[in-house]
Amino acid sequence: MAHFLVLSAVIVVLFSSTQAEVQGSFDDNFSKSCPETHFKTSEDGQIWYLSLDKKAGCGFMTREKYRFGWFSMKLKLVGGDSAGVVTAYYMCTEDGAGPTRDELDFEFLGNRTGEPYLIQTNVYKNGTGNREMRHVLWFDPTEDFHTYSILWNTHQIVFFVDRVPIRVYKNANYTNNFFPNQKPMYLFSSIWNADDWATRGGLEKTNWKNQPFVSSYKDFSVDGCQWKDPYPSCVSTTTTNWWDQYDSWHLSSSQKLDYAWNTIHFQDDSNSDGEMIHMQDAKSCAKACGARSSPFRGIILRMFSIKKLESNR
Repeated sequence: MAHFLVLSAVIVVLFSSTQAEVQGSFDDNFSKSCPETHFKTSEDGQIWYLSLDKKAGCGFMTREKYRFGWFSMKLKLVGGDSAGVVTAYYMCTEDGAGPTRDELDFEFLGNRTGEPYLIQTNVYKNGTGNREMRHVLWFDPTEDFHTYSILWNTHQIVFFVDRVPIRVYKNANYTNNFFPNQKPMYLFSSIWNADDWATRGGLEKTNWKNQPFVSSYKDFSVDGCQWKDPYPSCVSTTTTNWWDQYDSWHLSSSQKLDYAWNTIHFQDDSNSDGEMIHMQDAKSCAKACGARSSPFRGIILRMFSIKKLESNR
């Protein structure tokens, strides 16, 4: 059964104009795992604050699990000196780092004051990851809320920032069949200390003089297939739901341009995927877009090459 959950008065979804009213409180839809002192809400209950200090971090997860759909959250990250601090927003098949889990990750890696945040995305299947990719943002994510979204279907996984696709992970029939599409997932978010690796490979440690570190959340939404045991409708995909339809199997023409623009300018050089593809691919993309306008078209056509985001592993 397609289930639409929205914890804001009105939300506009990228691929759908559907609008929905608030459904339930935070506690109706999530369970949290932290001391009560580390979780706070705004007076109207619409903004949630998770804090990290030397004693504990904080996290929450959905009470329901899903298989395929659109998953979105607005976050405002820890400001100032946040080196060593990781804010995570992700999907996972279980509560914990189990040996057979599937997982889709947004991880926001803190940094010293004045240095940019890095986003690290990752994909796990059956407990194996090693698909990390790092991205630089084109704005300061500590000044205001921005939207981070995942589109997941049997054809592709797309990570979005403010409607701009920053990573596309295709179900391309890899020899090792590395595409998570069998197990339903919960949604999680958390803030935690990872100064053994998060900032400059662990060289920059968390400065506990700045505690507590606080990340803010609002407008969480799901437009996806809610998994219901013992006979979930999500076992087989159909074209009934928009995320299973052809238009959601690939990027639109304008999204391809935005994706290429982001790849050129905001993919971090520390990515392991270093294979180069020629500008011919981006030109082909622009040609396919016809007369459709994009604010990044001129930038893309002036560049000579872009990095390939997904290597055939």
